[in-house]
Amino acid sequence: MLSPIRLVSEAAELAAHSHNGMARKGSGNEPYINHLAEVANLLATATDGADAELVAAGWLHDVIEDTDTTRDELAQNFSERVASLVIECTDDMTLPKAERRRKQIEVAPHKSPGAKLIKIADKISNIGARVQTDPSAEERDDLADYVGWATQVVAGCRGGNAWLDEKFDDAVKAARALL
Repeated sequence: MLSPIRLVSEAAELAAHSHNGMARKGSGNEPYINHLAEVANLLATATDGADAELVAAGWLHDVIEDTDTTRDELAQNFSERVASLVIECTDDMTLPKAERRRKQIEVAPHKSPGAKLIKIADKISNIGARVQTDPSAEERDDLADYVGWATQVVAGCRGGNAWLDEKFDDAVKAARALL
């Protein structure tokens, strides 16, 4: 088993290499790694750095969904728990977007405590990326749609970390101020 600092560091490195060249959705053309770093940092802050496997999974939460990385590779290189958390946060990309969204709402209450925290951190980051100064009508519509859906997903994930719940509420409040 890797030491906690190596676990997080190696997860960050794999995330950076695996998502190299990818950009976040939105008008900013921001490097995708920024999203992963934000999610990992939210998790590190929420747990006061006490859960390296959770933080590593935060770095890696999209790696199976977006790359050729496998669950077995994650279990072998990190831990069984990291691999399991990433799998819990991975959407079936063969499904249409509306079905993936519906499934996230449906399964959120049944996720492990760690996967629930990753989901909340992910939604905080994604809402923040959609908050633009003077948004266009299309950006406002996208923000309203995303916030409405994310709020339903997070409703099934709340209660595991008061600080993260509050950060989500703050993100929603900031987003709704633009609508």
